[in-house]
This record gives sequence, C-alpha cells and structure tokens, in this order.
Amino acid sequence: MLVSMKVNGKTAQLDVAPNTLLVTALREHLRLTGTHVGCDTAQCGACTVLVNGRAVKACNTLALQHPGAEVTTIEGLAAADGTLHPMQAAFKECHGLQCGFCTPGMVMSAVDLCKRHPGASEQQIREQLDGNICRCTGYQNIVKAVQQGAAAMAKA
Repeated sequence: MLVSMKVNGKTAQLDVAPNTLLVTALREHLRLTGTHVGCDTAQCGACTVLVNGRAVKACNTLALQHPGAEVTTIEGLAAADGTLHPMQAAFKECHGLQCGFCTPGMVMSAVDLCKRHPGASEQQIREQLDGNICRCTGYQNIVKAVQQGAAAMAKA
C-alpha cells in the first residue's frame, strides 16, 4: 500500500505492507537509522520521532496511519548546513548521553516537551521524560541538557 508523508522536509512515497511500523518504514525504507528500535513495545522511547510536531513512539504506530504527516527524525533536526539543533547542542555540551542508544529518542521527546512546556521545572522534565529509558546516565545530565536546550530554543 502506498503512503505519502513528508520526512525531514522531503516528500516520501512509501510502498509498505499494511502492518509496517513507522520505525520500520523510516529505518528500512528510507534508511534513516538514527531512530532506534529498543523494546518494540513503546516502553523505552528510543524510537521517538516527531509527527506533526508531537513526540510519537514509532515502534507503536503503523506507517499507514500517517498519510500526509510531517515526520521529523533525529537526522532532520539539525540545520541543512549541519548546525545542531539547540537541544542536540545542549545534549552534547551537558554530556546528556553515554552510550548514545537512547539519545535520539530522548532528544526528540525533549524538543516536543520544550515546545509544549517552555519553562518546565526539573520535576516536570523528569515526569515528561518518564517514557524514555536510559540505562547509562542516571538522568542528571539529561535533565540539565533539557533545561539548557529549552533556554536556547526560547531564544531562537
């Protein structure tokens, strides 16, 4: 079945089976492998992308459910010239990552969080990122990165 969507600013026409998950369409059909598959049950958040500006766990939704949608993956977050998005830069500067497996989903969730709650407190950030699991960092630097990224996004 054909589904058309805009992925990272470019129109994509995908011929997918009815049961193709959005994460599979992104990784296997479009070769956008920055979106990771962790648990396959929407528990870890490694597969989080933005669909029409909102964080969505791509392992828990079918590609065919998003005709005409604007999908942004971690690859599409940076500017065309390679300049990192403020949230990506904050994760780098604050060392909000270790192994990096959860980082793309964490960054995408943080971008959505900061758009919806620009002045979020530390507690709100921790609550809003509850659906993203990191097994390495202990979250302190992730929270710091989200706070710094939020401040930079507000200035942009």
